[in-house]
Amino acid sequence: MTNEPSQPPMAWRYCGNQLKLWRTYAGISREALAEEANYDAEYVKSMEQGRRRPTLRMLQVADQMCGAHGMLEAAQDFLKPERYPERTHEFMRIEAEAIAIHWYESLLIPGLLQTEEYARKLMAGHCPPLDDETIDARLAARLERQKVLTDKPTVLFNFIIYEAALWTMVGGAEVMKRQLDRLLEVAEARNVSVQVLPAGRPSSAALSGPLVLLETADHEVYSYVEAHGTSVLSAAADKTSSHSQRYGTIRMQALSEEETVQFIREAAKRL
Repeated sequence: MTNEPSQPPMAWRYCGNQLKLWRTYAGISREALAEEANYDAEYVKSMEQGRRRPTLRMLQVADQMCGAHGMLEAAQDFLKPERYPERTHEFMRIEAEAIAIHWYESLLIPGLLQTEEYARKLMAGHCPPLDDETIDARLAARLERQKVLTDKPTVLFNFIIYEAALWTMVGGAEVMKRQLDRLLEVAEARNVSVQVLPAGRPSSAALSGPLVLLETADHEVYSYVEAHGTSVLSAAADKTSSHSQRYGTIRMQALSEEETVQFIREAAKRL
């Protein structure tokens, strides 16, 4: 599963086209609509062309000015931000059904273990920037995903975190302290294993980037890797075998669960 360049969502383009048709039918200039909605005319143009998501305010103002009787405003339900980036939809589906998840992260805390404030800081720093509505939608989705840790106690979770992720200072020292406390809290669950890979032990396997292995109830194994907005989800035997070997190598070099708890506690004291 790769992140190929794509057009803006169809809903954006359709609603933008409807916005333009209603405005034209009502004999209202783009400039007049922009002024009433307190937008720049070019911004309105980009919404009409589907390059930007039509905002609720734009739909409400246009609905009233154009006499659309609620038909434009009704589009808002189809324009809500995606809870996940498009490239990750299939991964999320399989993750929700998995009976075992093995996750290695090299620079960040795994998404299932992130605190709300840590996750929000990450999303707020997204490049290109995300609007507040999209951040809120994705944050809510991430927190919802984390319920699998407690709602499915028979699912096995193994997380390996490279030491560098403990020092990335996402949100500052206080945010990181609370994040490390969260790791210690989650590690107490009987179906969750958290291990740290110290910086002095990395192999080329560990430095190649994050990796997730998923096993389904039918014992199908998937591997998932991503970097810089591109991701690949694979079920091919050669890929999953290679990634499983890589993960096994990383795990052999990581600290034990007991050593990890002490390591994280010491790291928290140094923040």
